[in-house]
Amino acid sequence: MNHAQWKLARERKAAEGYAEPPEVEATRTEIRMAFDLGQAVYDRRTELGISQTELARRARMTQPQVSKLELGGTVPTLPLLARLAGALDASLNIALDGDTSTVAFIPHAA
Repeated sequence: MNHAQWKLARERKAAEGYAEPPEVEATRTEIRMAFDLGQAVYDRRTELGISQTELARRARMTQPQVSKLELGGTVPTLPLLARLAGALDASLNIALDGDTSTVAFIPHAA
């Protein structure tokens, strides 16, 4: 089954009243939040025109760690988030409201 078929099957089940177990929904929420953070890192990095390798150097990480973070494959610690914000010359704003999140790097004023 490809992704499109899986998504349609999932939507059909939801329309029929099927509800996922709470632990599955919690996992989906965690994945979504990690992806939101990774997308914000990617967006700011490309806005600055720097490579993953350069961001890794600035944030005292490795390039594979940056790649994994940008793909939503990891949840960083608070100290790492602070290093990333500094490396991206920005403030990091994260808003959490239940199962939704908003993540944004706000560039420092020039």
